[in-house]
Amino acid sequence: MRFDLITIFPEFFVGPLDHGIVRRAAEARLIETHVHDLRAFTSDRHRTVDDRPFGGGEGMVLKPAPIFDAVESLLGGEGAKPPADTAIVLLSAAGKLFRQSTARRLAGLKRVILLCGRYEGVDERVAEHLATDELSIGDFVLSGGELPATMIIDAVTRLIPGALGNQDSAVNESFSAIEIPVEPQAIFANHQSQPAALLDYPHYTRPQSFRGWDVPEVLVGGNHEQIRRWRRERAVEKTRRNRPDLLASQAQQ
Repeated sequence: MRFDLITIFPEFFVGPLDHGIVRRAAEARLIETHVHDLRAFTSDRHRTVDDRPFGGGEGMVLKPAPIFDAVESLLGGEGAKPPADTAIVLLSAAGKLFRQSTARRLAGLKRVILLCGRYEGVDERVAEHLATDELSIGDFVLSGGELPATMIIDAVTRLIPGALGNQDSAVNESFSAIEIPVEPQAIFANHQSQPAALLDYPHYTRPQSFRGWDVPEVLVGGNHEQIRRWRRERAVEKTRRNRPDLLASQAQQ
């Protein structure tokens, strides 16, 4: 899988992509990352990538021409359109929320081009006529799209077969589809269930007792069915405590 990053700060990525799973996946040739300087696709001697917004207002806006030129050069030339196995992702605080389901969808593609916004924003014509996706990593504003792009690469890479030592690690974790009852208030009270995105269940390791806090007895008893059931119950409880919105949305479906 190939990731292309288009940014005005290419040096930002010297480091974040050189560690952990992303580095190992690159070494195993499961992924490749290419960083492109947006200023290389300008036509004036000042290498201008931004300008004042029409209608007035604060800040500067990234111009559409350099971004279109950068993406189209990667796709084969002026006017080139992305094939079905390629996503062009604009990182924006105004985008749809990036979720685990989004990561799974992107992991099934051959190429993801990430557009790192800056300043007050990006000319809307990029979102309307170039990007296939406009994504945000949360309900907050960052200075640019470089950090979100790095996070998306990490989230997507770990879902690529072979990237993790144990691929089950990408299944049994937060936001993965877990079978829970249709009515979250009736946890495990009936046999009706459907997939829902839950937080991960609690994890414990050695020592079995630490400062008077013991590992739950069920986890050391050796009964795998009881362990499975305990983990499902704790996953729902933790989701209700930390992310009740996930269960609320499930109940409304």
